[in-house]
Amino acid sequence: MDPLKTNEGNDTFTQENKFRKTTTAQGAAKPSNAFVGASWCALIIGMASYCIGLFNAGAMLLNEKGYYFTILLFGLFSVVSVQKSVRDRLEGIPVTDMYYGISWFTTFASVILLIIGLWNADLELSEKGFYGMSFALSLFAAIAVQKNTRDLKTFEKENPNA
Repeated sequence: MDPLKTNEGNDTFTQENKFRKTTTAQGAAKPSNAFVGASWCALIIGMASYCIGLFNAGAMLLNEKGYYFTILLFGLFSVVSVQKSVRDRLEGIPVTDMYYGISWFTTFASVILLIIGLWNADLELSEKGFYGMSFALSLFAAIAVQKNTRDLKTFEKENPNA
């Protein structure tokens, strides 16, 4: 007897698919206030640390500071775009392959540009690590904030009296 052809196996598979649909696309749970707050705090801390580091970098020229600041903004926009396009696809909202690919490309490009800039910068290794870590924290936090924002909007739309 083939275990894949039994009703029990098919029921389990169907139940798993129903669970996935309700938790991803059709019934997003409201994120906790603690997670929303932690996400916003991480974003603010990451961006503020990065920008304060740039402001206090005495040996760095103004055009270098502008480069690193632009990379931060580019990276933040890119990861939000990736999160949105991935989520849209999961929810069945059409996203062109071109936009999806560009979103991923720009995300990787921002990280690679930061790495190249830091590799060639005349900075202490600890400073390079500081910029890299605050950049990574900012990107991760931007994804979490975007996810929370979208989850809250979905929850409010589905539960107008909540």
